[in-house]
Amino acid sequence: MDARFTAEQDDIRSTLRELLRKRCRPEDLRAALDTPAGHDPLLWTALAGRLGLPGLALPEAYGGAGCTVTDLALACEETGRVLAPSPLTATAVLAAPLLLALGTAAQRARLLPRIASGELTAALAVPGPRLATALALTGGNGGDWAGGGRAGGVQARRAGEGWRLYGQAEQVLDGHSAGLLLVAAHTGGFARSRILLFLVRGDAGGLVRIRQTALDATRPQARLELRDVAAELLGGESEDSGDSGDSGDAAGAGDAVLAALAAVGDAAAAVLACEAVGAADRALERTVEYVKRREQFGRAIGSFQAVKHRLADVYVQVQAARSAAYYAAWAAAHGERAGALALAQALEALRAAAADGIQLHGGIGFTWEDDAHLYFKRAWGDELLFGPVHRLRAHAADTAHLFAQGQEQGQGQERGQGQEQGRVAV
Repeated sequence: MDARFTAEQDDIRSTLRELLRKRCRPEDLRAALDTPAGHDPLLWTALAGRLGLPGLALPEAYGGAGCTVTDLALACEETGRVLAPSPLTATAVLAAPLLLALGTAAQRARLLPRIASGELTAALAVPGPRLATALALTGGNGGDWAGGGRAGGVQARRAGEGWRLYGQAEQVLDGHSAGLLLVAAHTGGFARSRILLFLVRGDAGGLVRIRQTALDATRPQARLELRDVAAELLGGESEDSGDSGDSGDAAGAGDAVLAALAAVGDAAAAVLACEAVGAADRALERTVEYVKRREQFGRAIGSFQAVKHRLADVYVQVQAARSAAYYAAWAAAHGERAGALALAQALEALRAAAADGIQLHGGIGFTWEDDAHLYFKRAWGDELLFGPVHRLRAHAADTAHLFAQGQEQGQGQERGQGQEQGRVAV
C-alpha cells in the first residue's frame, strides 16, 4: 500500500476545501437546511459542474472521471468537515454503484451520464430502518429486511409488461428530492421470495414523498409511500424475473442483488468513515480554537493541563480513525473489505470529538446559535443509520471468523473434561 496522495488527489482536496470555505459557511449551511430540498442547489451545481464529484468514481464511458473509491472518499472527507448538505452520499456513494453493478447496458447509458453531470440525483430506498442491514454492515443481508407478504415493507408484482410496487420505506436519504429512486422490494411469493431492486421516477404516479424530521438535519430523510407505482426492474426483464419460471435462476437474480448491496455497503462504509473523520477533525479544530480564546480565572482554559490531556486523547483517536479510514478506502479500491471496522472507529472518534467539543464550549455549546451541536447530531445520526458501532464490529469479527478458533478450542476442552469426569465416575 502506497500511503502517499497523488497530485490529482491533492488538487481535488485543496480545490474542494477552498470551494466549501466560500460556499458552505455556517450561515449558508443553516439557510440550506431550511429549504424544502434540505440542500443548496447552487452548491450542488458547483460540486457537480466544477469538480464533477457525482461522477468521480464512475467510468469515463459514462461521463465520469474514472477515479477510484479512494478519490471519492477523500472528497467526502472535505464535505464532512463542513457537514455540507448535498445529495452526494445518496447519489454517488449508494445509488450510482448499484446502477453500475446491476443495470443493463441501456439503463447505464441512460442514467449514469446524467448522474455524473449532476443533472439527476438518486436515492436508495430500503423499507424501515434497515439500511445498515441491507448493506450487510451489521449482519447478513439475506433475511427478510425488505418485508414481503404480511411483514410489510415493499412488494412488487408483475402488471402486463412492467411492474407495480406497493408499500412504504422510511429514513430514505434525500428521498424527498431525488429524481430517481432505487427501491428494494420483495417479489416471487412465499416459496420463491427474493429481493430485487426497481427504478422509480421521482414524479411517478402513486408515489408520495414526505420529508421527515431527522436528528441530523444535514442528512435530510424522507418517508416514501408507494401506492400501485409503476417501476422498472434494475437489470432488465427476463423470463425468470416474474412470478413464473425456473426458481433457481430467479433465486440467482436475488443473490446477485444481495451480493451487490454488500459490496456497495463496504465501499460506502469506507467513504462514510472518511467523511466522519473530516467532521471529527473539524470539531476538534473548533474546540481548540475556542479554548485558546476563552478565559477563566484570568487565563485561557486551553492552558489548563486537564483540558490539554482531554484534547490530546481526542486527537489521538481522530488520527487513528483517519488511518483506518484511509486504509479502508484503499482496500475498497483493491477488492478488499475493511469498511465496517473503519466506520466503527470513525464514528467513535466523531462522537468523542463532538461530545468533548460541546462540553469544553461550556454553556454556548448547547445552544442552537453555535455549530457544536451539529457535529454532535451528525455523530449520533450516522450511528443510528449505519450502526451501532458494537454491531459493526461484531459482524466484522463474525465475517473474519475471529473467534471461531477459540470457540472450537473451548468446545474441545469441555468435551475432554466431560470424558475425564465420566471415566472418574466409572
